[in-house]
Amino acid sequence: MNLQHEVLDAWQARYGEPAALPMPDMLIGQILRHRSVRAYSDVAVDEQTLNWAIAAAQSASTSSNLQAWSVLAVRDRERLARLARLSGNQRHVEQAPLLLVWLVDLSRLRRLGQALRAPTAGTDYLESYTVGVVDAALAAQNAALAFEAQGLGIVYIGGMRNHPEAVAEELNLPSGTFAVFGMCVGYPHPEQPAEIKPRLAQSVVLHRERYDAAAEAEAVAAYDLKMSDFQRRQQRDDRSWSSQAVEQVQGPDSLSGRHRLRDALNALGFALR
Repeated sequence: MNLQHEVLDAWQARYGEPAALPMPDMLIGQILRHRSVRAYSDVAVDEQTLNWAIAAAQSASTSSNLQAWSVLAVRDRERLARLARLSGNQRHVEQAPLLLVWLVDLSRLRRLGQALRAPTAGTDYLESYTVGVVDAALAAQNAALAFEAQGLGIVYIGGMRNHPEAVAEELNLPSGTFAVFGMCVGYPHPEQPAEIKPRLAQSVVLHRERYDAAAEAEAVAAYDLKMSDFQRRQQRDDRSWSSQAVEQVQGPDSLSGRHRLRDALNALGFALR
């Protein structure tokens, strides 16, 4: 199968219908072919591959050039096993050749302030934390694209927020630093291929001029059918996407321990004023 057919197949997988657009450039094609990879071969992720990905990460936009993020590369098998337990016993965290832990990092700005004998009280505000989260997410997604361009696969790990203080202790994080998510990285296992997951129709997420949810219910109902079919193929719970999504936001008990995130962030040096 040539690359053009792969890209068109990726569009079909995302939306459940053929693309009605001209073929994009190859970068957009690569992005459309993204899938979450949770099974990896035994091939290690070498330092050169990692360095290129971090260069891509540092090429992402960053608010006011503050670069309020850092990333921790974890390869030690015992540490990976402990982080796997802290992030919901996700097997792929323990088995991945490489785990990157993406950090909101205001500690660097505070150290700079100390060195310059200048105040850094602005880092105590919610805006600074938000800047760090956005910066880390933009950087991580650039890295993800770079890894995929080099033939690797990734999956994000939100479970890194289940036990923030314990993760911080495991990784020796200074005050003002927070593990916002992880990213497993490795070469996809050839016998356990990942499948492209469908997404909501563009009509649900793309609004023009003003927000308009008039056509949302019909489009979401169609998406529920596509996702149920996808889940059956994956031999997973085939309940509708709607019911599963709402279940995850029903209340504090559905947040996997993250309902206390504000308290954890306060303990880790984020005042969030």
